[in-house]
Amino acid sequence: MSGAFVRAFQCEWLKKKRSLASWLVVAGSFFTPAIVIAARLVNHDGLHQMYSAAGFWKELWKNSWESTAIFFLPMGAILATSLVTQIEFKNNTWKQVHALPLSLTTIFFAKLVVVILMLIQFFVLFNVAIYLSALVPYLLVSGVPYPKGPIPLAEFLADDLLYLVDCLPLVAAQYMLSLRFRNFLIPVGVGFMIWVGALASLSWKFGFAIPYSYPMLNYLKHDGGRKAVIPPVNIHAWAIGYFVLFTAIGFCLFVTKREKG
Repeated sequence: MSGAFVRAFQCEWLKKKRSLASWLVVAGSFFTPAIVIAARLVNHDGLHQMYSAAGFWKELWKNSWESTAIFFLPMGAILATSLVTQIEFKNNTWKQVHALPLSLTTIFFAKLVVVILMLIQFFVLFNVAIYLSALVPYLLVSGVPYPKGPIPLAEFLADDLLYLVDCLPLVAAQYMLSLRFRNFLIPVGVGFMIWVGALASLSWKFGFAIPYSYPMLNYLKHDGGRKAVIPPVNIHAWAIGYFVLFTAIGFCLFVTKREKG
């Protein structure tokens, strides 16, 4: 990795820390687990039986991912990617960025890596928040035992990896749109419309062709086809393919754009 790329990445990371996207990642990762904690503290009568169940951790994991995979993860990825990518448009600083001794390739991929690392940050915080959603009721409600059984960490991390892969085409598409249009509302609006279309296509046999549907399809894969048609293809491989395609298109559009600022 070249020194120029490292310096460009560090600059992009510092700019990200001052943006709303950083707070969005934290808020999004803790939102669903916070709701779980509140619900269990209010309705605490059945907690003893719940925490004594052998499948406690898997049930908590499934419940925590339901709203996250369907709504918060794709929506958060759309907003966070657009916010980070649009920092230069917002501050009118693209000309200063292009005046730096950095190649267009370095600028493009440094910012993209920052967005992907923010996505990974979301998963880390979300996993911590899920554990806290189990721990807090145990600590605050008298008589509630510690959850029975070990945490199936390997299984959960494998799930995390699949969700991460499934989000990559969404991030690449939003990154491409956000670099292309100065108006923040355009990439966000397009992303929201595609997400709504993906949600509506879950019962369609070709719904897997819409890359924004992959986090939802990954969650619903054990649903038995009741809420979504089980894809006849490997959606994770398709996600990687779409990610490469959107990244390549976005890069070509970025380097050939006439107006650099």
